[in-house]
Amino acid sequence: MKLHEIILAATATCSALISGLFFAYTFSVNLGLHKLNDKSYLMAMQNINREILNPVFYSCFLGAPLLLIVSSVLYFDLSSPKFYLILTACLSYIIGVLMITGTKNVPLNNQLDSFDISTASSDAIHRIRLLIEDPWVFWNNIRTVFSFITLVSLIMSLIFFRSKD
Repeated sequence: MKLHEIILAATATCSALISGLFFAYTFSVNLGLHKLNDKSYLMAMQNINREILNPVFYSCFLGAPLLLIVSSVLYFDLSSPKFYLILTACLSYIIGVLMITGTKNVPLNNQLDSFDISTASSDAIHRIRLLIEDPWVFWNNIRTVFSFITLVSLIMSLIFFRSKD
């Protein structure tokens, strides 16, 4: 196996882990959290948002776009379908995962993190949940779609356009 193939495999692995994370949120975590009362929901989301900020998450979440860019450069060939699949994956991740996370989900996470549940009235707790839950879930679902497009593009580049050398 050549270095560029190892890098592409690592790219697919990081992308798969992030896609799986978003998939799990869309089809189980958010559905379960939605059934909690307002205070429990906010407490759970605050704890999840704080715990996810760890080296393992960051290495995959930020490693994926770096590896996608490197793979796009390594496989640069305007006549190659493999290049266009990797480029599609790269753009899908940067636009649909990084940008949405940074402009939509993170601001909602920060707003929730600054909210002091312990001193808030039940009306305030209900209002913050209404302000955060639906938009956060919507944007996470969008990230899920984009991360899936990223992953499928990478898998197709690995399976259908193998190097012949």
